[in-house]
Amino acid sequence: MAIIPRLRRRGPKDPGGTMTIIEHLEELRYRLVLAIGSIGVGSIAGWFLYPPVIRILKAPYCRYQATVPEASRLTRSCTFIYLSPLDGVLIKLKVVVFLGLAIALPFVLYQLWAFIVPGLKSSERRMAIPFVLSSTVLFALGTLVAYVTLPKALGFLLGFAGPSNFTAVLTGDRYLSFAILVAVAFGISFEFPLVLIFLSMVGIISSQKMRSSRRPALLFISIFAAIITPSSDPYSMLAMTIPMYLFYEAAIIVTRLMGK
Repeated sequence: MAIIPRLRRRGPKDPGGTMTIIEHLEELRYRLVLAIGSIGVGSIAGWFLYPPVIRILKAPYCRYQATVPEASRLTRSCTFIYLSPLDGVLIKLKVVVFLGLAIALPFVLYQLWAFIVPGLKSSERRMAIPFVLSSTVLFALGTLVAYVTLPKALGFLLGFAGPSNFTAVLTGDRYLSFAILVAVAFGISFEFPLVLIFLSMVGIISSQKMRSSRRPALLFISIFAAIITPSSDPYSMLAMTIPMYLFYEAAIIVTRLMGK
């Protein structure tokens, strides 16, 4: 019981939202505790969703496996292996925590917005709900694009050495880690327009500046896509670069409508 009061944050003494460094750190701790707690609660639900999610995550690999000549397959059925007695536990925990983050994402994003709010104007603080909704939708859209692209990426990577000469033996841990990293990378990259809009709200960039920086922006997006995609295969890079540039153009339109 003594821990509960320590987790309570102190509200800003200034009604305008001005906070000291100590108060910022207390606010950050408070928001982190809430976010981590929500991920823990979401992980409980993720525990029960584990079996169907594993089937969904395994499907891209199974689609690739169907293209491999039967003589070159290690097993007839689409299955993974693991090499250590602890791997089964780690695989399930990894997927469950990822599901917990996905389920708690709207609440986590709200905590992020609530931490940033004291530095914004009162009119900008009202955008919490649009921020949370749009962030969640964009992240979900990014993971969907990653899932659709994954079979092509796997076909490129696993078939690069020649499926008739080499057989891919994937452990469940490595494959699921790869699939989750790809999903998270796409989810984060699809938040790009919100980052640009936020930077325009705080006065760091403007729509005019973005219009005059299209070529450097395209170069930055291409390099970013090459670095953040775990596989760096051409399918994933293109599937990330094209939407990010379209989001860049959309951010220009939105910031112009906002008068920034």
